[in-house]
Amino acid sequence: MRNVYKKPVLDVYNLDKRRFNEIFSMSKGLQRLANEGNKVLPTFQDLLGDTWASLYKMKPEFKEDIPYTHLANRSFMGQLMAEETFEENRELTRMDDFLAAISSVKYGEQLKNWIVEQEKENEEFKKALENARKAQQDINKKNEGLNKDERKKARQQARKELSQAMQDLAQQINSQNGFQNMLTAAIQEASDIKDDLKSLSLGIAGSGDAELKKIPLRHQIALAEYLQSHKKFKEIANWTGRFMKIARSKQKAKHRESIDRSGITFGNNVERILPMELSLLSAPQTKLDFLRRFAEGQTMQYEQKGKESLGKGPILLCLDQSGSMRDLDTQSKGFALALMAIAKKQKREFAIIRFARDAQTTEYPQGKYSVDQMIQFASEFFGGGTEFRPPLNEALRLIEKSRFEKADIVFVTDGEANLDPEYIKKFQEVKARKQFNVLGVLIGRVDSRTVSEFADKIVHAEDFTNATQAFEI
Repeated sequence: MRNVYKKPVLDVYNLDKRRFNEIFSMSKGLQRLANEGNKVLPTFQDLLGDTWASLYKMKPEFKEDIPYTHLANRSFMGQLMAEETFEENRELTRMDDFLAAISSVKYGEQLKNWIVEQEKENEEFKKALENARKAQQDINKKNEGLNKDERKKARQQARKELSQAMQDLAQQINSQNGFQNMLTAAIQEASDIKDDLKSLSLGIAGSGDAELKKIPLRHQIALAEYLQSHKKFKEIANWTGRFMKIARSKQKAKHRESIDRSGITFGNNVERILPMELSLLSAPQTKLDFLRRFAEGQTMQYEQKGKESLGKGPILLCLDQSGSMRDLDTQSKGFALALMAIAKKQKREFAIIRFARDAQTTEYPQGKYSVDQMIQFASEFFGGGTEFRPPLNEALRLIEKSRFEKADIVFVTDGEANLDPEYIKKFQEVKARKQFNVLGVLIGRVDSRTVSEFADKIVHAEDFTNATQAFEI
């Protein structure tokens, strides 16, 4: 692990330095920015470390002895931390490794661009910056050809010039403003990225933060940086978030209906006792009888067997990726990830069979994925024509595995393909023997003739926003 945070202007512990060094090793964004930033400001790499520390630490404070080589960093950080809204912005980033790291990248990018812009437009700033760079180069010279005393004098002169250059640059920085606006924008952008990652973390129920924390920080940062540089991936994250909200409500409604429709039994589970039984508890003349029957387990309550235990088998998603589906690619992948979230929440086996002329299968045990799988799924698209036999054959192959028995197949397509009667007959025989179900989701105005021959139910939808019935699976 490289030691990149060497000369802070903030009073930080060695533990803070090590933590930033770890984060730096995880983040290609920080590495790239440090390399670019050091070309415009010699101390930019340490400035990134100080920015992170100011956002992450509970109570950031300046050191008493600031190195003269880092006076410009002291000015940048002084401007940043003196703003009225600095603490308000830190409400999000304090003790949050991820947000502090991504905010540091976003703020550092804006700061680097600001320095470049000032150098172009402000002659005094340009002169101070050039002097600082030259003085930094001079102090690093080996001064070959000089004797010992001459080298000592040269180093002393270089230090003096660098100190003066940094003071001049610090004065130029102190005369500027607008740094707080940069920070606010940076933290807001980082917060938006975190929201997208919550969607991609597949937390179908409960806190998205809790699901995101299960992903190692290295992988969070990798996903965040991929998200920033790929517009399509961000769109998929947005669709995933929208579909997951619908999936939650569909699954909750399904749970309520399963209770309502499963009938009545006897017992003493307070949460399932019928309202008419509970009303007897409030009447003095029936209270004792209710308590006696409750103690004996003879009060009437909703039955939670039957439909509540159905539909919990594996999920196989056959997803059409023929050329005509390209315009709906981000929608379809958000839809797929929401289905995967259902599988993860309910610990159901899950697989996606992407198809066009051919089919390709990826298994996600109990709806879990790796970062590489996520990025691969988001970035790939088949294109070409449509064939139904390859994905159906893949589905049958998976169902032969014990862990995919009695699966629910969601077959999504916007096209039509012929299947001969003999194939349909064999498929139906296997379906009856293996006891699995097929839900056909037809996107757009497409003939349902072929799909209806192997699907138990068909949903017609203009796009995936009208295909949310699949989330009741």
